[in-house]
Amino acid sequence: MYHWDSPPSMSIHEEVTISTDVPMMGVFNNLVLFDQHVARNSLQSIVPELAPAWSWSEDGKELTFKLRPGVKWHDGQPFTARDVECTWNLLLGRTAEKLRTNPRKSWYQNLDNVTADGDYVASFQLKRPQPALLALLASGLSPVYPCHVPPREMRQHPIGTGPFKFVAFKPNESITVARNPDYWKPGRPYLDGIEYTIIPNRSTAQLAFIAGKFDMTFPTRVTVPLLRDVRSQMPQAVCDLETTNTARSLIVNHTAAPFDNPDIRKAMALALDRKAFIDILSEGEDRIGGLMLPPPEGTWGLPPEILATLPGYDPDVEKSRVRARGLMSALGYGPDKPLKVKVATRNDQEFRDTSVILMDQLKQIGIDGDLDLIETVNWFSRLARKDYQIGFIFSLTSVDDPDQLLYENYTCGAERNYLGYCDREMERRFDRQSIEADQEKRKQLVWEIDSKLQQDAVRPIIAHTRWATCWQPWVRGLTIMSNSVYNGWRFEDVWLDK
Repeated sequence: MYHWDSPPSMSIHEEVTISTDVPMMGVFNNLVLFDQHVARNSLQSIVPELAPAWSWSEDGKELTFKLRPGVKWHDGQPFTARDVECTWNLLLGRTAEKLRTNPRKSWYQNLDNVTADGDYVASFQLKRPQPALLALLASGLSPVYPCHVPPREMRQHPIGTGPFKFVAFKPNESITVARNPDYWKPGRPYLDGIEYTIIPNRSTAQLAFIAGKFDMTFPTRVTVPLLRDVRSQMPQAVCDLETTNTARSLIVNHTAAPFDNPDIRKAMALALDRKAFIDILSEGEDRIGGLMLPPPEGTWGLPPEILATLPGYDPDVEKSRVRARGLMSALGYGPDKPLKVKVATRNDQEFRDTSVILMDQLKQIGIDGDLDLIETVNWFSRLARKDYQIGFIFSLTSVDDPDQLLYENYTCGAERNYLGYCDREMERRFDRQSIEADQEKRKQLVWEIDSKLQQDAVRPIIAHTRWATCWQPWVRGLTIMSNSVYNGWRFEDVWLDK
């Protein structure tokens, strides 16, 4: 397989990019996992992994896992409940050894404690009920780490219990994993190994795939225009086009003047011509939506009748831009005095292409942007430091559930809250939807939250992307998830019919 970029490290718990998640997911196991052959992730598709059984307490505040005995780490050490306790204490920041970055600490803001009750029972104690916790634990971003290996070693030489053993990471060159002959699941994996060749230029990588040098493209990174090329030049290829729970987003640093002014943020939201983005970048395939993945793939996305009432979603783009220019004029900006900004984005073709269109659209309301390209190794750290004014980002959501998206991106002080947004009343609303066990009642609460964040132009969503994965006809046993790019890469059931 080719790989689209050189990741910062091999530590899933310290990274937010699929550049790490895809090659490393097969090195690890979770307590529970989304079924790798059910395309749509949901609570109903969660299956056992390191925990063959689990149960909730009557008050919904304790989740207890019975663990699988006889599992070994790749270095031969036994897996026990102590490893589960260590992993989540690490994520909660309660261990002597610290993660360099901890992007998913906010997932567990409701987690009070994790205890090892003997060698093969682990319990999660919560501050309040949270039915969706199981979905967070089933994500590909929730592996169990070994107690006996410090985080600094996991960055370059990860040790897991999974179907593949880590072999090597050569930055800007390759990543290699090999079959674990002692995997606890007999007969798996089928593959002897997976070799990832890092080729940042997407067209070059695509041509190599078409020429037969690779069995598979990097997952969900074939754009619609490139997909057309594959289908015309390689009709035998199998391709799957999905909405990947990845949103093109305008990000705004709320802590930096003048973007701390809500009227400027609203003006930018009103300037967006979403249909133009979609027509140019995906030939009409991307979907318009709010924060959550829109239906039919998404469970929690805003229905069209609500979406149409929100700022910037009016199909009459010029009418919205007249309003935007009025807001900018009231703040002293206009054709003769544009607001000059740096537009930060990751130095990747898809990021660059979207950012160029974004800058052209913002120029229509008096915002004059210069592109600030940032390499992958520095991209997420720059965002975490709020070292930008405005920018473009792909917002990747690993679980189609509001708990993950809201707590990770919109709670005060969360590491992935790149905006600096903080509203304690909204956080109380986040908690109310999280506690609600009735899905229809919860959906109404989520729609109210989504609408409010869109009305306030907290993080304007441009579009939800549809991207493809392609593979040679001899690749078998692969299912591409339809509502996440993070959860389907265990690869233990994939095999080559050649």
